[in-house]
Amino acid sequence: MDYLRTVVPSQLTAERGSNLVVINPGSANVRIGFAHQQVPFNVPHCVAWHLKGQDEGPRRTVQDQMLNTQATATQTREREKAYDIIASLLKIPFLDEEAASNSFPRKLGRVEGYAPHQSRSDTTFAWTNVMEKNPKLSVAIERSEHNAGEKDSLDSAGTRGKGPHTDECKFKEFIMGEEALKIPPTAPYCVRRPLRRGHFNISHHYSSQQVCEDLSAIWNWILVEKLKIQLADRNLYSAILVLPETFDSREIKEMLSIVLRDLRFSTAVVHQEGLAAAFGNGLSTACVVNIGAQVTSVICIEDGVALPSTNVNLPYGGEDISRCLLWIQQHHQTWPPVHTNPMNKPVDMLMLNKLKESYCQIREGEFDAVAVVNSFDQEHVASHKTRLSALNVPPMGLFYPTLFVPEEYPPPPRSWFQDNEDMLEETWHMEFPRRPDMPDSFYPSGNGGLNMWDYHIFPRRLKKDEKLGLAEAITNSILSTGRIDLQRKLFCSIQLIGGVASTSGLVAAVEDRVLHAIPSTEAIDTVEVLQSRSDPSFVPWKGGAGGLDKKRGPHWKWQKVQGFLFSPGSSNVLLQHPIGQREFNRDK
Repeated sequence: MDYLRTVVPSQLTAERGSNLVVINPGSANVRIGFAHQQVPFNVPHCVAWHLKGQDEGPRRTVQDQMLNTQATATQTREREKAYDIIASLLKIPFLDEEAASNSFPRKLGRVEGYAPHQSRSDTTFAWTNVMEKNPKLSVAIERSEHNAGEKDSLDSAGTRGKGPHTDECKFKEFIMGEEALKIPPTAPYCVRRPLRRGHFNISHHYSSQQVCEDLSAIWNWILVEKLKIQLADRNLYSAILVLPETFDSREIKEMLSIVLRDLRFSTAVVHQEGLAAAFGNGLSTACVVNIGAQVTSVICIEDGVALPSTNVNLPYGGEDISRCLLWIQQHHQTWPPVHTNPMNKPVDMLMLNKLKESYCQIREGEFDAVAVVNSFDQEHVASHKTRLSALNVPPMGLFYPTLFVPEEYPPPPRSWFQDNEDMLEETWHMEFPRRPDMPDSFYPSGNGGLNMWDYHIFPRRLKKDEKLGLAEAITNSILSTGRIDLQRKLFCSIQLIGGVASTSGLVAAVEDRVLHAIPSTEAIDTVEVLQSRSDPSFVPWKGGAGGLDKKRGPHWKWQKVQGFLFSPGSSNVLLQHPIGQREFNRDK
């Protein structure tokens, strides 16, 4: 503990670099890797569980239960109005004009099966193999074959897999990551996504216990299969949790419990995602705009400190752009006459995301492209060569979010919000067993000292406005700082991260839209988006691993507070409990 009290991060990274694991969870993907790696493993944040006893008949293939998947009349009118506004800006035909001009289908042709084709994006996926060998039956068969004569062995080998030994295979108990998204619709599996829109995906159909168990299962699978860290050796490793600003205190507690209790890490660091992103690009002051798959977050950083009052969360992201892409094609009748449902068929969303990443960009003028899309019906996959139209409209929905019609899900049960132990209040007054080898200063005291949560790392509930555009959100966030010198610096230090940040033309669009969103009464005339030093999707993870700027040295500054290591300046907390990791769980 004396070592941990005095160690600096550069020394910690140098000595424990191979034993530091950085975890950056998102709604759609989780990024996990060793701190010394250049890039993390990027794995879809989902798991598919085998539905035992439901090999036939109706079943729920996706855990999420939506209240509404269709746009209301009001939403449709707002969406069409937003389209026409965008069309005017991009100098393309309005929605009705474009639809009227399509006197014939623009589909070019159809290619059955998996025929090779030239395309900017390969959206044809092979179905996941959901079967595995049954070890018990395999051992029994091997023994029987060994005891039989050589002739019988040859005969059985010639017929294996054709009927007599079909019981050698069984359904896999679970399937993780991208493979879970490509499971055939007829297979008896249910896909679960533990996070949605920046929060735990809790509902009456998906309990908090199931969410935590799925998070633990997904992270443990990545640690074992990708990082090759077995559970028995986990106590030799430390974890750095880079968490989005959307999570509330109870969700943070649950994830810390998973890391320390279930995954058995010896220590855990909580690092704020926006702050880590600034560090990942070597910045101390910036307006960080994180455009993820399902949530867009804006927060300002000043001299290495996150400003909670500047945080704005917007409930849309890359997946909404993909769904909007589908709506536009269907409206213009350029989409093949197939049933594409990204809500109930994960493989359809996977295909749409690939199309969006390959073809969508922000630019003026009519923008069409020829692409190959696929239909995934039961066990059959068909490829369709088609012309996609208005590909520059969907990403503009970031500035006009009424173009997106968000899916609706039932709210979590009210009991979920009844958190009697708020991490942001002084509730850490319980007594712990005293160890003779630990000084009294390691134990909480009601007579003095700082409570570990006295520094408010995350705001209790973050602001959210479903109809607030990205430019207005950035402008409001920066202007809320209230200081003209800081505002000018932040408007010239905008940082775009997340998967959508790689969209061609987005940087120029953000600079132009933000500049026009600044009120004329403000003495600000310059807006600049800084270029990212690495892949925008991995910048927060990289910052949590120590950042890129080696000249500036370590970003973390530690001090001891009641037996914990704490960094108030950078919103980090290193939890090293004096009586062991297992004491920090959901109850304590």
